[in-house]
Amino acid sequence: MSDKVLLVDEQKQAAIITLNRPGAMNSLNFEMLRALKEQIEALRFRPEIRVVIITGAGEKAFCAGADLKERATLTPVQVKEFIFTIRNLFTSIEQLNKPVIGAVNGIALGGGTELALACDIRLAAENASMGLTETRLAIIPGAGGTQRLPRLVGRGKAKELIFTGRRVDAKEALSIGLVNQVCDPGNLLGECMKMASMICETGPIAIEQAKYAINYGIETDISTGLAMESNAYWVTIPTQDRLEGLAAFREKRKPVYKGE
Repeated sequence: MSDKVLLVDEQKQAAIITLNRPGAMNSLNFEMLRALKEQIEALRFRPEIRVVIITGAGEKAFCAGADLKERATLTPVQVKEFIFTIRNLFTSIEQLNKPVIGAVNGIALGGGTELALACDIRLAAENASMGLTETRLAIIPGAGGTQRLPRLVGRGKAKELIFTGRRVDAKEALSIGLVNQVCDPGNLLGECMKMASMICETGPIAIEQAKYAINYGIETDISTGLAMESNAYWVTIPTQDRLEGLAAFREKRKPVYKGE
C-alpha cells in the first residue's frame, strides 16, 4: 500500500478517491484533509471526469472520523482550524459540480459519517457501521452532521442518533434512508462503478443543473425552488447536448454527450 494518505484512480470517466490510512482506520488528520481538498478542487475543473467515488483503504473502515491521536496534540486554536477546514471541505464536496458517490466499506464514525453525508449517493457494504458518536466525547458533530443528517433521515431520527451517539449497521442505515443501497463487501466498488456508468450515459450539463436545483431548492420554499428549477432548465435548452439527445432518440441510437 502506498504511503500517500490519498490515492486516486481514474476509470471510465470516474475518479475513485481512496482515503489511505488503513492503520489508523482512515481517520482524518490535517494532512488527509489538505490532500482531499486539493483533489476536490482539481476535479471541479476536469470535465472529462463525470463522477467521483470516495472510499477507504482496507476492509475494516471507510473513515473512523477525526484522528484523535493528532487531536490530543492540538491547541484549542488548532482544533478550531481543524473544524473550520473539515466543515468547508465537506461543503465543497457537497457542492461539487458532479455527482459524488460514497462507498462506505466498513466503519464510518463521526467525521466518517459526515463525509458520507456530504456525498450525493451512499452505497454501503454489509459490514458497514455508521454513526455520529461525538456526544460520547462531550462534543457535537462539527462537519455538517447536525444539519445534513436531519435533512436526510428526518429530525426525530437524527436527534435520536446524535443524542445517543449510537451506531447503526448497514441494514438499519438502509431502512432509515441513510444509505441508498447495501452491497456485498467484495462487490461494493463494482456497484458504485455500475451506478457511475449509468450517470455517465446522461448529459453532463443536465446533471450539474439537476444537482444545483436539488441542493439549493430543498433549502427554500417550493415556489422559490420551482423558480430555481426553471432557471436550471433554461440553461440546458441552448446546449448541443439537448439537440444530440433528441437526434439520438429520433435515430434510435445512444446519444454521445460532450457537455456542450
